[in-house]
Amino acid sequence: MARIRVIFESGEPERIIEFDPAKAPFQHDGKPASILDVLLGHGISLEHACGGNCACTTCHVIVKQGKEALSEAEESEEDMLDRAPGLTPSSRLGCQAVIEDNDAEITVIVPRFTINQVS
Repeated sequence: MARIRVIFESGEPERIIEFDPAKAPFQHDGKPASILDVLLGHGISLEHACGGNCACTTCHVIVKQGKEALSEAEESEEDMLDRAPGLTPSSRLGCQAVIEDNDAEITVIVPRFTINQVS
């Protein structure tokens, strides 16, 4: 069973989810078993203006622990991340960061601010 701890910079209480990545997709947005897919499938909202298609930065998260359990960032994700406010070396787009390890322990921070021109 994988485990993801979600910390919100906005002050919301942190959440912990235990899940089986093999049961993905949990929702229809983002890649199956991505951070976005897991969060949405477990009732945690993560902004994703483009529908999880790697066309915006609103699902930007900062991976504090468990980076090695995630898929490698592709060039399209890295190009998009360059536009994210608060970019860090461990930033990922939640829609693209797929959890590949069934025993993963991942901690992500959801930044307070995102750029969402739509809403």
